[in-house]
Amino acid sequence: MSRTTTMTVRIGGPLSDFVAENVGDNGAYENISEYVRDLIRRDKDRVEREAVERIKIELKHAFAAPEHRYSPLTADDVISRNKAKSVR
Repeated sequence: MSRTTTMTVRIGGPLSDFVAENVGDNGAYENISEYVRDLIRRDKDRVEREAVERIKIELKHAFAAPEHRYSPLTADDVISRNKAKSVR
């Protein structure tokens, strides 16, 4: 279940002017909250896209590796290896 959090952010100068240009009658957003929510969603999407791209790159390298570099692993082998990596 998601929760709602109220946050207060202070901005001034050029950033405040920029926000004002994007909110209200002449802006793309009705209010500042809508604008901030959209910025957060876009940033979240960017982070997720970057994670997918990293995985794609890793898979591309893995599939390009010569057959002799592969070795059979059990699920326990993978779990142990990942636990060891997370400790670093």
